[in-house]
Order: sequence, then C-alpha cells, then structure tokens
Amino acid sequence: MDSKWLGGWRKQPVCHRTRLFRFLLIGSGLNAFRASFNTVCAERGIPSTLDALGQLDLEDIDKVLKSELGPLYVGIPRFLETYFGGIAGLDVTSKAIFKKCTEGSNPLFNEGDGHWPSLTSRFRVLQQSANWTLALDDPEAGKDSRCHWSQILIPGELKSNPSADNPSKSWLDLGRYAREVFTAQDARRFVLGFTICGSLMRIWEFDRLGGIASEKFNINKDGLQFLSTVLGFLWMNEEQLGFDPTITTEGGQRLITVKRNGQTERLVIDKLMKRAPCIAGRATTCWKAHRENDLRIEFVIKDSWQYTEREEEGELLREATDKGVVNVARYYHHETVFVRDKVDEIRSNVRGGLNITEATNYRPGQLELSPGITAVDALRKGHNSTASRKRSSSQTGTSLPPSKRPYSASPTKADRGALPNRVHRRVILHDYGKPIYKARSRSALLTALEGCIEGHKSLRNAGILHRDISINNLMINEDYGNHYWPSFLIDLDFAIKEQREHASGARGRTGTRAFMAIGALLGEQHSFMHDIESFFWVLYWICIYCNGPEESRVVPEFDQWNYISTDLLATEKRGQVSHEGDFIRAAEKNFTPYYQPMVPWVNRLRKAVFPNGGRLEREDDGLYARVKGILEEARKDPRMSEEG
Repeated sequence: MDSKWLGGWRKQPVCHRTRLFRFLLIGSGLNAFRASFNTVCAERGIPSTLDALGQLDLEDIDKVLKSELGPLYVGIPRFLETYFGGIAGLDVTSKAIFKKCTEGSNPLFNEGDGHWPSLTSRFRVLQQSANWTLALDDPEAGKDSRCHWSQILIPGELKSNPSADNPSKSWLDLGRYAREVFTAQDARRFVLGFTICGSLMRIWEFDRLGGIASEKFNINKDGLQFLSTVLGFLWMNEEQLGFDPTITTEGGQRLITVKRNGQTERLVIDKLMKRAPCIAGRATTCWKAHRENDLRIEFVIKDSWQYTEREEEGELLREATDKGVVNVARYYHHETVFVRDKVDEIRSNVRGGLNITEATNYRPGQLELSPGITAVDALRKGHNSTASRKRSSSQTGTSLPPSKRPYSASPTKADRGALPNRVHRRVILHDYGKPIYKARSRSALLTALEGCIEGHKSLRNAGILHRDISINNLMINEDYGNHYWPSFLIDLDFAIKEQREHASGARGRTGTRAFMAIGALLGEQHSFMHDIESFFWVLYWICIYCNGPEESRVVPEFDQWNYISTDLLATEKRGQVSHEGDFIRAAEKNFTPYYQPMVPWVNRLRKAVFPNGGRLEREDDGLYARVKGILEEARKDPRMSEEG
C-alpha cells in the first residue's frame, strides 16, 4: 500500500446500494492545499514542486495543514456503535459473510494465520442476493484513474507502516481529503473516513469542530470487525453518510422546506453561490433560490455552523429589517435546523454524544479554535489568477467559491473552560449580489464602498455593531433593474447589540484577520471605529491583490497577514500607515496597475483614519462623513470610471 493513493467509496450509477471501493491517484484534486503550499513556497523563494517538500521545515508544513484542522482526537470509546449501530441487519449479515470468508480449502480470511491473504491484490466479496458489491481495487481502474471529489462518499488513507498512525502522517492526509469532500459536496454535514496503517485501522469523522477517530483495531486479528466496517459503509444511507436530510431532490430539483408564519414553503435551489472550503469553522454555504412555482422573487439561503454562545444572526437581521436599516441584506426567514427531531448541533447530534475528553490523546487546555481560511483564498477562488490557473479544479467537479479567514477569540469569557459546540442555522435573505472587488469599474467599487459604509452606520443606529467588515461581506448589485440594494453588508455572524457589549465590557479579537483594525488586533473593546478602519484595510487589500474585476495575484508579503500573531500583525499594520512618504512609496510599489490611480485617494483615506500616522484615541461619529466625502470626491476623478 502506498501513501500517495487515496481510497474512497465512489458513487456508482448501477444501483442504489452499489458503491465501489477504489484506489484513486490524488493528482491535482487538492486545490485548497496547493493554494497554501504555493504561498509558502513563494515566501521561501522555492519552486512549488514535490522537491520543495524537502526544503520546507516542520513549521511551514504545520502552517499549511494543522491550522486547518486543529487538534485531532483519537481512541474515542463507543465510536463504532455511534456511527454503525443504526444500520439494520449489519451485525447478523457481517457474521454470516465472515463465516463464509473462513470456509473452504482456500479461505479469504485465514483464522489460523489471522490475515487477509489477497487484500492488497484483488479481493472481492460478491453477494448478489443482497444487491450489494464490495470491491477492493476496481478491475477497470488503473493507476491513473481519476474521479471527482463530488463522487467520493468515504475517503481513506492507506499506509504500509503502522507507525504512520499519527498526526503528521495519515491523519492530516485524510483531513485534506475530507476538506475536499466538504468543499465539493454542498449538502455534507459531516464526512466519515478511515485510515489503515499496516494492519491498524481507525474510523474517522470530520465535522465543523474538527476531526475525531475510533480506537484502532488490527484488521488481521479482528477480521470480523474489518468486514463489518466495510459492509457498514456500503449499507449506509445518505443521512448516515453525513448528507443533510433537510435538502431533498424531487423531479431533478433540489428543495429546502421551511415553515414560515405558520405556513410551509418550499424553496428551489437554483445554484450554489458560495461554499467555504474548510472543515472546522462556520463553513458558510450560500445558495440562490426561488419559491416553488414562483420565479419572480429570488432569495439567498445561507447555512452556517455558529457557536452556540453567539447571538443568532437571523434574529439580528430581522431586527435590522424591522427597524428600516438600509444597505444591509434584508431578512425573510431564519431557523435552527433539526435532524431526526433534534437540534442539529455537533456534540449531541452529529457526534451522538461522543466526548473528546475520553480520547486517548486528549489533554486539558489543548482546545483551540480553527483559524479557518486565508483571506487571500477569497480572491483566488473568486478570480482568475496566475496561481489559480495552475491549480486546475477539473478533479473537484465544482468551482470553489470565495471564502475568508475569520478570527475569533474564545466565544465568551465565562465559557472558556467549556467544550466548544456549533449549531446548524439557516437564514433566508432577499438581497443578492457579488463581492465589491468584482465591481465593473473603480468608480463602481468606490460607490459600493460608500453604500456599505452608509449601511454600517444605519445598522449601528439600530443598535447593532457588525464587527466583521471584510472582503466578502461587502456586496455590490450592478443589475439596476432589480429590487436589491445597489450595495449592502451581509454576514452578522459576529455582530452584537452595541449596548450589550458596552454593558458587559466584553473584549475579544473578532473579525477577519487581514482586515481587522489595529486596536482590535491588540484586544481593545470593539467599537464602530474599528469597523471603519476595516473598510480602509479592505480597499487597501483590493488594490494590492486585484488587477481589475476578474484577475488577482499572489503577494507573499501580505499573505503572511493570515498567519502571523495578532500582535505582530498590529505592528506590521502600524508600519504601513505611520509615515505618508513611506505609505505612498509602498502603495506605488504594491498596488496593481489597474489600481495605481487609486494611490492618492487611498492615501487621503489613510490620513482620515490615521491622522498624523496614528490611531484616533476617541470615538468620532464624524469619521463616517469624512470617509464618505473622500470616496465621493474620488469617484469624480475621470480615471475612476474606466471599466476593467
């Protein structure tokens, strides 16, 4: 068995229960990993080839891989019962088939020697009467066989050495595969998988809190458990495999049913807009949809996994809409998702009550929050860039959507000792648009930015502080014939009622790292002034990374903003804005050709947000008007109207 091969259950069109187990060459499928890998290589001045792996130290590899997953917990008791216990007839059938495997003069499993003699060649058990097929190594699959990540049901990692059963080997490899499966399959709540290292097997489950695994068992010494596990994978229905049962398919249409104002409504999903390419985190997914039998009004359905301690985004959006807030996505409906008549949250529903503190490798204080996705990934996934052209997504079966790297300290001070948990929530909105960095012209970008600032002020007047001004939360609508806001804010996942924050004195670093204000990075109590500063950093970032609405690039110097500590990032940002001459020289050097005309206007904004190169020490409501005034003047510059 070779570590460069990926084992996975693949969907087959033959019959409902027939799934084929194949060994598939990874090839170019790991697009998300390759994006981070190329960035690290660029930072080190190393060509992004396989040979580069030998030139990168452990810290580099950790930065690319471990930041995505966080701690992985293994050896959790009752794991197999939790995920396989509900499969009807599995125990009886497994014992019957295993008995047949041990019979005859040339048994498939030799109980005396305790091994599967033909496991690594072409072992096949065929039970026609049960209408299922278990196959190891599809006879038609060659070394270069490919399949789409959208087809993989159960990813697996095979290693020849038992010592590879550790985080830096098979565990993280499997985690990368699970990440690709999550990204390519927009209805996945969780992903099951397996590792086999030598003869040692573990079963894994990945969800929005990270990854957990069973106790390891020896497939040669416990042949029945191995066969029962494989058969269980074959017999699982889609819900048991981790698919969301609240998303159904009828007549070729995908539907989500909601109960609104006492009435049942069915919404038809038109297309996927966004799927955050991550494992742990909010994992936001957005679809464009319309009412069944009514194409006139379109909606955006947003699914995300929020910390249970946070205020519900849907409640905040409803309050904002009821109060007439402008330029913020308008509320239609929200709900907490239920699966099997239970709230769909990770610890009790997805994990069935499994407790990570019982893991063999659990250590108190080991918990950490996943940092999510880099902000630069947002641009790479939403643009055509040199780097993205090299990272073909032909193997994924899907176009990876824009995402970002959210950062949040512990959800609340009071709960720092509690185990984290996330709950599945669904919000339906009226307004539809695209990120402002895709604006057709510089003038349109500036107009949209001005409108979003007005939306932030209106939201604050309603008593709600946004706290996550970032590149994918500022939207533009350039279809002037529809009823949507021309520009608007989205995503109130991190928002809070402003008076509550002041009353509690709550502090915490909250936002998307690359766009966070200097004071927020240093842990100051979050205020509207921090959000206004974030608008500046969004524009600054766009000017560096975007060369028009359809092209972006890799800039290693600024990519590191996603990885360095918050204190170092605060120091780095201070250095960027403290001296006017230095700022102008750096902007002329780093802004793309398309945004070179913006240098003097971004400098004007810098002087408003950072007077005399320093931060404003007191809250100043007049900053809204000063920033908007500069943007309005900039729009009158003839160079701003040229389209990209």
